[in-house]
Amino acid sequence: MNITLIFFLGLTIALIGVIPPGLLNMTAAKISLKEGYSRGIMFSIGVCLIVIAQTYIAVIFASYLSNHPDVIDILQRVALVIFILISIYYLLIAKKTTKPELVNNSKSKHSRLFFGMFLSCLNVFPIPYQAYMSITLASFGWLTFDITSISSYVAGAAMGTFVMLYMYIFFFDKIKNKSFTSQKNMNYIIGGITGIISIFTLINIIKEL
Repeated sequence: MNITLIFFLGLTIALIGVIPPGLLNMTAAKISLKEGYSRGIMFSIGVCLIVIAQTYIAVIFASYLSNHPDVIDILQRVALVIFILISIYYLLIAKKTTKPELVNNSKSKHSRLFFGMFLSCLNVFPIPYQAYMSITLASFGWLTFDITSISSYVAGAAMGTFVMLYMYIFFFDKIKNKSFTSQKNMNYIIGGITGIISIFTLINIIKEL
């Protein structure tokens, strides 16, 4: 598989995972608004440094699972149920929630770098998310677990995360009062994304029957 394509697969998957407003992207936007653009960027770089490690761990875990197809079959079915339930929750059940507030007031650029790394360490979602997506890509023959492909995918994931954080930093002040950023609409987006993943998972399970 072309490493450029693998890079963009990693970029796209990571970018999708960071679209919903959460602790990391909202904090990056608020730091930029309150303390300046450069500190928001430093925070985002700190986040991405940890994302590199998390994605690498996830892909290595996926590589191990790829040699145990019986475990993958079980995980795919469990994941299908989980993604369907998540889709139902966000599309039909989820209520408006309060957006996370920025509580750290440190002004140093270096502290923002480490603050980004710290918050990213607390956010363990990328590991199971990237592990599952890596297994799915491998099942379609789009990702192999050699060092070149893994490095390209990890680099793409880090870049995708940074791009989305940058978009929040750059556009947040302009779109923060728009309906696009309402919790209701974001719930629909999350539900739609997990619904699409559910469909792909179901197709993959049916193909293997």
